[in-house]
Amino acid sequence: MSKYYIIAGEASGDLHGANLIKEIKKLDSNATFRFWGGDLMEEQGVELVKHYRDLAFMGFLEVIRNIRTILGNLKFCKEDILDYKPDAVIFIDYPGFNLRIAEFVHTNKIPTLYYVSPQVWAWKQSRVEKIKKVVDKMFVILPFEKDFYKKFDYDVSFVGHPLIDAIEQFKEKAISKQAFCEKYGLNEKPIIALLPGSRSQEIEKKLPIMLSVVLKYEEYQFVIAGAPSRSNEYYAPFLAKENVHVVVNDTYNLLNTSHAALVTSGTATLETALFKVPQVVCYKSSAFSYRIAKLLIGKRIKFISLVNLIVGKEIVKELIQSKLTEINLKKELGVILSTEGRENMVKEYQLLEDTCGGTGASFNTANEMLKTLEELNRSRH
Repeated sequence: MSKYYIIAGEASGDLHGANLIKEIKKLDSNATFRFWGGDLMEEQGVELVKHYRDLAFMGFLEVIRNIRTILGNLKFCKEDILDYKPDAVIFIDYPGFNLRIAEFVHTNKIPTLYYVSPQVWAWKQSRVEKIKKVVDKMFVILPFEKDFYKKFDYDVSFVGHPLIDAIEQFKEKAISKQAFCEKYGLNEKPIIALLPGSRSQEIEKKLPIMLSVVLKYEEYQFVIAGAPSRSNEYYAPFLAKENVHVVVNDTYNLLNTSHAALVTSGTATLETALFKVPQVVCYKSSAFSYRIAKLLIGKRIKFISLVNLIVGKEIVKELIQSKLTEINLKKELGVILSTEGRENMVKEYQLLEDTCGGTGASFNTANEMLKTLEELNRSRH
């Protein structure tokens, strides 16, 4: 019997972890699991230790305020791993916590497998040396990450992007546009989705600018993708204009029925592209935060959206900082609402999907992990 201990500290890690568990079970029918994650992983019938809800501390101040809880979680996790005696520990992203635990696990001679690389190519490249020391094998989901690690003489496996599978699976059970509109009291006008992020700071900075174009496009309805952690009341002040609505915690059904989207950078840009929805990327933070980010990243990164980063060229327009204005937004939205603009972007999205490796990322990862464990066991005996 093989015993796996998995640590995912965020909602995306919970999704990828659940799909990974499903595939490992197919290849290793005697597998047992103990994990840190969320509801999706628990649905796979495995044993939850801690929910990611209790682990999410964002920003410097919040981390300082919760330092005792964080240190307590680290201590508990180390003890729990030693009690469970797993054949391998699988880490999913969540680097601040996971790299500390990986160091401990490696010292205790338990195989360490890491799925979804920390974004060391953007900042904290110094972490690569630590990863090389404490991670037996890294499984990356962005094609350029393989070449990035190669520069540091570290061989990683590119397994494809698990979001492709997750979205394909979602589409099989997605509701129709008519059912979606009826559920949320929307009319028949084409939908422009607004994805302003989930944190108060980013919503309050970007959403008013996104909404500034509403009156210029009265033939469309604008629907805000509300974050799961926010109530309808939170969005009420943004709903003053007539054809603006909010849908909380149902972003995939919203994207599946949308005609176009205005999207904050991050994974949401990739999700929007995989749903084949033409988009404009909107990014604005405080001048201070932006300057700090620019200093940390330097000239290494040409783009901020995953879509453009993956293909290495501008597929989607990025309106960053001072460029995110009502005039520029109206112009770029006009481009993606035109027939030619839409067709060009959707064609480029196919290139993106091919570059990401197509479907099967979770199976590829499970398969590669089991092979790696066999090799590690052979080399250690």
